[in-house]
Amino acid sequence: MEPSDLGMLAHLDALLQEGSVTRAAKRVGLSTPAMSHSLARIRERLGDPILVRAGRGMILTPRAESLRERVHTLVEEARQTLEAEGPFVAEELERTFVVHATDYVLGMLGPSLDRRLAAEAPRANLRFVPNTPDDAEALRDGSSDLAVGIYGDLPQEMRSRVLLTDRFVLVCRENHPVLKRRPSLERYAALDHVQVAPRGLPGGYIDDELAARGLSRRVARAMPYFSSALQLVATTDYVLTVSERYSRAHARALALQIVEVPLELRPYALSLVWHPRFDGDAAHRFLRERFVDAAAEIAADKHASPRTRLDPTDPTSGQRRKRPRRARDT
Repeated sequence: MEPSDLGMLAHLDALLQEGSVTRAAKRVGLSTPAMSHSLARIRERLGDPILVRAGRGMILTPRAESLRERVHTLVEEARQTLEAEGPFVAEELERTFVVHATDYVLGMLGPSLDRRLAAEAPRANLRFVPNTPDDAEALRDGSSDLAVGIYGDLPQEMRSRVLLTDRFVLVCRENHPVLKRRPSLERYAALDHVQVAPRGLPGGYIDDELAARGLSRRVARAMPYFSSALQLVATTDYVLTVSERYSRAHARALALQIVEVPLELRPYALSLVWHPRFDGDAAHRFLRERFVDAAAEIAADKHASPRTRLDPTDPTSGQRRKRPRRARDT
């Protein structure tokens, strides 16, 4: 089909609906001679006269009668497709969004985000799924709408926005037999560690920093969930290097002790990531803004120079690192 065929289809619809060349011309904003010319082209294309003289007026042929409803439906669908969308109304939003996130994100942002959506878009649905090493691919192929996390090299076309910043602290149970205050670096490395690895990958930022200083740690337990890691640390002699915001939110309930990490670890930025196909999507933009609002409510303060990616050169060590291709754990 050529572009001119769409115009011919609109002229045919006007002729079929009006049963008159003059009225059809007025309907689409043409002169009567121009519509007569278009009718001639339609007759040649369809091999049917479409309109025939009947007394002082004109009537549709049987072929034209059979096309009348179908052509009108096609023209209306094309018109609606090309029309600008009406104003976005959050209360009328009925859509399910798929979001990659950890239980840290759900624990920190979830309650505020839920209150906002319940009040503004009560029929919008969120389906949270775990982060994976291939979040960007899921965003690109459309199987996910948003991802929240700390990311390394993202595809160039991806969009991102920092939601909040945080820093690492060392967490253990109260009355830990060894850890009473900030330990030395050697003592820290010698402790039995729990690692939160949402994507299931070994190693990470902490291990890189220790290796740069000729040290390593024993990761006795690696698990995908922040909440489970805190609960385990609260009932054992393991230690956990984790988000300060999240650990302080649970310290009293779990009887946790929080001390400084004996490493110069940069704060990090938690980012919202999406594919640019949704830049002009009003509903998607509405959801992104609600994430931003929720983050501003619970973490308005910002840390200086946070990591927004896994840099190939870390400023605290000066050592060149291989650039990671996927998101990693800490």
